[in-house]
Amino acid sequence: MIYRGFKFGMLLQLAVGPMCLLVFNTSASHGVLAGLSLVVAITLIDFSYITLSVIGVGAILDKENVKNIIKLFGSVVLVLFGSNMIAEAFHLNLLPSIHLFTEVDGKSIFAQGLILTASNPLTIIFWSGVFSTQGIENHYNKKQLCWFGLGCVLSTLSFLTFIAILGNTICGFLSEIFMQALNIGVGVIIIFSGIRLLLKHNEL
Repeated sequence: MIYRGFKFGMLLQLAVGPMCLLVFNTSASHGVLAGLSLVVAITLIDFSYITLSVIGVGAILDKENVKNIIKLFGSVVLVLFGSNMIAEAFHLNLLPSIHLFTEVDGKSIFAQGLILTASNPLTIIFWSGVFSTQGIENHYNKKQLCWFGLGCVLSTLSFLTFIAILGNTICGFLSEIFMQALNIGVGVIIIFSGIRLLLKHNEL
């Protein structure tokens, strides 16, 4: 079951998202330990959401009023972080009073990873759908779903660890202008993710 979950999770990882790019950028800019710190934070949130999905909490968050609130909160966090990331590429800070977003060290990057990953709690609804479908189609019981979910978590950890190492390995071959462009690009993608989340909120 762990292997099946791992294979399924790796298929999902191939759809490279903003957090994957953020891991690459963090590792390339601040070192592999910073990148791995971010990987651990992302994996912990994914593990939490997958666990909650297996026990059925996703059904509560699927209620429209709850969904609207978490969408709005998540979109604001993503837009703020993405905007600050673009500003930092030009040696500016949009959030000077929030050290969490301006200081670059292991603790702040880990906390940023937790907040950014958790800022899109609709992920739990996605995982709830995944496990419901897997349970029905393959006749998995809750114990089997737990092992399947563990495999999915391991795929996140493995894939993003590879991305962190890759980012740190090739950073020496990247020019300062490219790194600045990468910061801006990742910031734009994160802002776009926040706006898309907000537009989904307004559609409801």
